[in-house]
Amino acid sequence: MNYIPFAFPGLPRIGCAFGCGPDTMALTGAADPAAVIATRQALRDALGFSAWHSLTQVHGVHMIFEPEFDTFTRPSIEAGDGMAESRPGHALAVKTADCQPILIAHESGECVAALHVGWRGNVADFCARGVRSFCVRYGFDPRELLAVRGPSLGPGEAEFTAFETEFGEAFRPYFDYRTRRMDLWRLTRDQLVAAGLDRDRIFSLDLCTKSLPLFFSYRRDRTTGRQASLIWIKESQP
Repeated sequence: MNYIPFAFPGLPRIGCAFGCGPDTMALTGAADPAAVIATRQALRDALGFSAWHSLTQVHGVHMIFEPEFDTFTRPSIEAGDGMAESRPGHALAVKTADCQPILIAHESGECVAALHVGWRGNVADFCARGVRSFCVRYGFDPRELLAVRGPSLGPGEAEFTAFETEFGEAFRPYFDYRTRRMDLWRLTRDQLVAAGLDRDRIFSLDLCTKSLPLFFSYRRDRTTGRQASLIWIKESQP
């Protein structure tokens, strides 16, 4: 069980962690579900959250608020690509193997959100749509939010040979025609800024999942596990 901790400046009540290999965090399709649950248990023991919420991710734009089901020991039963939570101890888990996990916290430390943003999510502007849904639900201004983007497919490895049909001209500034590669990291940052977040409140772990064997990567291995990125409100103030 390996993970990279992250701390938002000035928000000691918010916990964040970005998982990495060698143990998959996904129950669906797992060869040994008991081993996945044991890995999750080790993570819970290390980080101190009490509930685990994850979704069947479909590369869409649907948000689940205050998720009902704890999926710690069973596959996810709700479909969506974003969650938001205000209950302490309830961890939101995004599963990735090249897509971008976006973890978001309100400056009060009283609400968090997690987005799964693959390239289809970028095309659908899920960064902005997820932020808007989060703000409308809880009555926030996007300038009150902080966000961090976790390890994902980096600009040196994000090859798209069908850019014209998959992205289109609106995304030309992020595409290098010589290498056929997209800078998804810069695109996500710009989409969050366009949604109203302060650029200085957007953080990133610039670690490429395909380049670094520390991480699962579908682009590199085709058949692979999933790392989990988590955000939660701590149950006791440090």
